[in-house]
Amino acid sequence: MDLHAHYPSLHDLKIRAKRRLPKFVWDYLDSGTGIEAAKARNRNGLDAWGFVPSILHGPLDVDLGIDLFGTRCPLPFGMAPVGMSGLIWPDAEGHLARAAATADIPYTLSTVASQSPEDLAPHLGSNAWFQLYPPKDPDIRQDLLDRARAAGFKTLVLTVDVPVASRRERQVRSGLTQPPRLTPRLMAQVALRPGWALGMARRGMPNMRTLDKYITQDLSGLPPTAHIGYLLRTSPDWGYVEWLRDHWDGPFVIKGVMRPEDAEALDRIGIDGLWVSNHAGRQFDGSPAAIDALPLIRAVTKRPIVFDSGIEGGLDILRALALGADFIMLGRAYHYALAALGPHGPTHLTEILQRDLEANMGQMGCSVLTALPTPIRVTPGHL
Repeated sequence: MDLHAHYPSLHDLKIRAKRRLPKFVWDYLDSGTGIEAAKARNRNGLDAWGFVPSILHGPLDVDLGIDLFGTRCPLPFGMAPVGMSGLIWPDAEGHLARAAATADIPYTLSTVASQSPEDLAPHLGSNAWFQLYPPKDPDIRQDLLDRARAAGFKTLVLTVDVPVASRRERQVRSGLTQPPRLTPRLMAQVALRPGWALGMARRGMPNMRTLDKYITQDLSGLPPTAHIGYLLRTSPDWGYVEWLRDHWDGPFVIKGVMRPEDAEALDRIGIDGLWVSNHAGRQFDGSPAAIDALPLIRAVTKRPIVFDSGIEGGLDILRALALGADFIMLGRAYHYALAALGPHGPTHLTEILQRDLEANMGQMGCSVLTALPTPIRVTPGHL
């Protein structure tokens, strides 16, 4: 089957994913927090930026390569971390890591994923990233760094925008708990999704394997949107960041930067990269669109900037790059693709994004990403 004929866009993959996932799983993946205004704001913020097309450039040989942390990446995007990926699809982390390795793009494993660094080690490419939720205990902290490094992860990402568990009301209403428990209500949803159910029956319900060795406490009584990671983590401060900087020997990125003054302070203490993100609207519903914070942060630092939150296609990637990002990450999108098409989904999405980038760059007469034109503010229907 020609996947591009049947699923030419992420929107098509998203529709199919919703049909294949139990409702509580869909709500876990797709939901924001609060009334999900920040999630909508991300989409509207991206749509507010346009480009004026350019003509008479003749045939273009488009190069999508980009330099990041001393490495040449063939594409300007990679896979962002998503906690409990294995709930979305069996062996999600394995499928994603293998697809990323094949495409030679970064794959980022979450601390609270359903597979451990050791599980993923045989499947990693040369550009694997490890996302850290900050453990309070210094011994656990050091052990996690050692495990990630030994497994082959080269870049460390510290997520700093989750000081407490967000409420994620749609997720709560769905009945999902942490760890996942299949109540009669959820079992009724599972019965309607035999493909997902069969895969889970073969592999078993996911758990946070990276953290298993550290858990000695009773997990009962946790809020439904919290998980075992909250028993271990702390809310980091500047000293915590400096400790990690001194104990990691590869690129070190801070994820969740939305204020220029924070970017300036991180720049001063020698962070390798800044990740502009509002957690895709999943953490704080009062946040502005991440794309609106991006040019403000670009104005105060020359460090590499990674960007996520709301990216749904090649045009969104170009918007973010033109507004100051050096690299783009997609989290939900790759999980929609995985749920839609199983192991073929991530590779298909990479191809969709690549083709979309090439088509849009052709409209602008642009053959390299470093020559993108300046975007302009647009209103619906007008340039």
